[in-house]
Amino acid sequence: MKNVKEIEKTIEGETWAKALDRTFEKKVKTVEVDGFRKGKCPKDVYLKKFGIESLYMDAVDLVINDAYHSVLEDEKLEPACEPAVDILKIDKDAVTFKFTVIEKPEVKLGKYKKLGVKKEEAKVTENEINEEIKHLQDRFADIIENNDGTLENGNTATINFEGTVDGEKLEGGTGENYPLEIGSNTFIPGFEEGLIGMKVGEERTLNLKFPEEYVDNLKGKDVVFKVTLTGIKKRVLPELNEDFYKDLGYDDVKDEKTFKERVKAHLLEHKETDIDNKFADELVKRAIENIEVEINKEIIDDEVNRMINDYRRQLSMQGITLEQYLEFTKGSMDKLKEMMRDEAIKRIKTRYLLEEIAIKEKIEVSHEEIHDEAHKIAEMYKISEDEVFNELGGEEAISYELKMQKAINVLKENN
Repeated sequence: MKNVKEIEKTIEGETWAKALDRTFEKKVKTVEVDGFRKGKCPKDVYLKKFGIESLYMDAVDLVINDAYHSVLEDEKLEPACEPAVDILKIDKDAVTFKFTVIEKPEVKLGKYKKLGVKKEEAKVTENEINEEIKHLQDRFADIIENNDGTLENGNTATINFEGTVDGEKLEGGTGENYPLEIGSNTFIPGFEEGLIGMKVGEERTLNLKFPEEYVDNLKGKDVVFKVTLTGIKKRVLPELNEDFYKDLGYDDVKDEKTFKERVKAHLLEHKETDIDNKFADELVKRAIENIEVEINKEIIDDEVNRMINDYRRQLSMQGITLEQYLEFTKGSMDKLKEMMRDEAIKRIKTRYLLEEIAIKEKIEVSHEEIHDEAHKIAEMYKISEDEVFNELGGEEAISYELKMQKAINVLKENN
């Protein structure tokens, strides 16, 4: 393919000699040679025992990055992925690399305006407003004891229970002072429903059956639970009044009508954002169908590896390694890579599409826009602008993201 360049680069003379010397100074500290203290073996004795070849690969590590960046600068190349590197020749005098550099492939931009995508209109129903208000009330509900009443759906029951199967005590089927929200479907079907109407101190026997999709040794089996209710707690929703509105941050809201208007505006804003994102996604999808580009396998593999590293970081935040995840799911790295391949191609094509639109539309980003964006991000995450630049990769990275957003705006404004 035309975007694949093979360039040779030789590192020799003083540069290679210094790399070998630095490698010797490092290695000599780790080896033991008869007659010398560790780290004190003369170079000629070391080379006689281990050979100069023992220094080559570590010395390569010292020079390869500079060699690669020198090639990019000399040839004015912009790589689209990590290069392939071969060592063509190596000896005491020099090392010769062959870098296979893949640049961004040629992208032919097709039709990207007037794509005929219809944008949905954002609407909020009265039922959605009421559901959101109920959700907000649930968040601020008080939990109070109701030990004089009877257990109802939505209450939290405190129970002692013991399960038996075929007359034998069920392993893991016993609990004391166990809090159970009735209606949460935490236990097997029929358990929570069977407790409704109980009073504190009452004991019930529930004759139930494990579901067919349960664990192998229990699925479909009869089970008997003896349950004693030791406490009832119920949720008391806050009233719609000024105190509740203030708890939600609406200090200026005085009545239910105004409150509902605020809730509606909040829901409408979220719907409009979702609709706008879907609109942009559909436009990008349509425009991608019109571009012509041949993507190298190496570029796709590079994107897949980037996605896997991102996934690895997400899992680590949950305290799980990628290897553990693959073991749990009985998956493999090859299967995971294959699953991610289509999404990787989509991401690459999206990037190329927006980059080409930015070029064609002569999109520019000013210094002020970059710093305005950094300021906005800094305020959002309560960090300094310097930290924003460090985290995101400097002004160039922010400028690139703003260009991509402007390119999306071109799609939206010209549909």
